[in-house]
Amino acid sequence: MTRSLARRPVPGFTGRTGSGHRTADPHAKLLEERIVLLGTPVDETSANDLIARFMYLEHRAPDRDIALYVNSPGGSFHAMSAIYDTLRFVTCEVETVCLGRAEGTAALLLAAGTPGRRYVLPGARLVLRQPAPPEPVEGSVSDLAVQAEELSRVRDRIEEILVRHTRRTPEQARSDIERDTVLDARTAVEYGLADRVLTGRESPLPAPGAR
Repeated sequence: MTRSLARRPVPGFTGRTGSGHRTADPHAKLLEERIVLLGTPVDETSANDLIARFMYLEHRAPDRDIALYVNSPGGSFHAMSAIYDTLRFVTCEVETVCLGRAEGTAALLLAAGTPGRRYVLPGARLVLRQPAPPEPVEGSVSDLAVQAEELSRVRDRIEEILVRHTRRTPEQARSDIERDTVLDARTAVEYGLADRVLTGRESPLPAPGAR
């Protein structure tokens, strides 16, 4: 069983009501408020889950905003690309918030939020990195050449996304992912991955459905 399929679901919580007890699903409650959480590695499972939620929320109210909360170590570029394309495809504006970490492909999703509405909490940790080859790298010489070409294409695409959503030049983006670039909340804003550090309740987030 792969790690993604072995995930433990977020447990519900039970509260007392006038007629007894009622169990609530945290994710369902968040979805009611048009909040989507990426709290796992980026893979096909999490991508399909997020895409379904985005499409559902757009169908319910195409003129209301969605909030994407990110706390992820990153993962598959191809899974991230599916989420990224959906985020840009839906008619809703998407506010992004990093609480915890956004590493690798997860940092790209944070940066792809609606300009002016990309937030990081003070303790957030963001990491930019180049794509890793599949494990293990094996096959014939021609197969290895194909894999190298695909890895180069993915790297070019990562640089393109960084340039589009940050204040970096293509040369800077290429240099930044040559090795891991670690950013705290303040430097993530300076870099252009986010627009603002939220320091507490004195800096409230607007309601996701508000325009």
